[in-house]
Amino acid sequence: STFYDKNRFTKVEEEYILDKEDILISATDVHGVITFANSIFYKVAQYDEGALVGKPHNIIRHPDMPKTAFKDLWQTIKDGKLWQGFVKNKGKLGRSYWVKATVFPCFQDNHCIGYLSIRSKPGPQEIQRAIMAYKKLP
Repeated sequence: STFYDKNRFTKVEEEYILDKEDILISATDVHGVITFANSIFYKVAQYDEGALVGKPHNIIRHPDMPKTAFKDLWQTIKDGKLWQGFVKNKGKLGRSYWVKATVFPCFQDNHCIGYLSIRSKPGPQEIQRAIMAYKKLP
């Protein structure tokens, strides 16, 4: 493909840099609705604790993230596999933050009952590689 979005990831905005000890954890049902999030997730995403339960996980999606990246994520986890990648999110008050995300299905009696996501601090080179790759995705 020759697609390239030169405007993606160019807006200057407040950014939160995770500490290396920050581990953001959330769980969703099979439709992507949040059923649990730990306190550091709320802090980083700028929401009051408990406010995200019942909300779609994509509420924190940054507009620069290509939809095709999430299409790949959903297809992978719906196939029962683990997905790992880098994601730029946007907090409630507008600041952005990058995470290294690991997302996987949770099973009970061989039936998927939801998904678990564990996110940590990505390195600056990993973020730069992700930006370059995501600019090439429609």
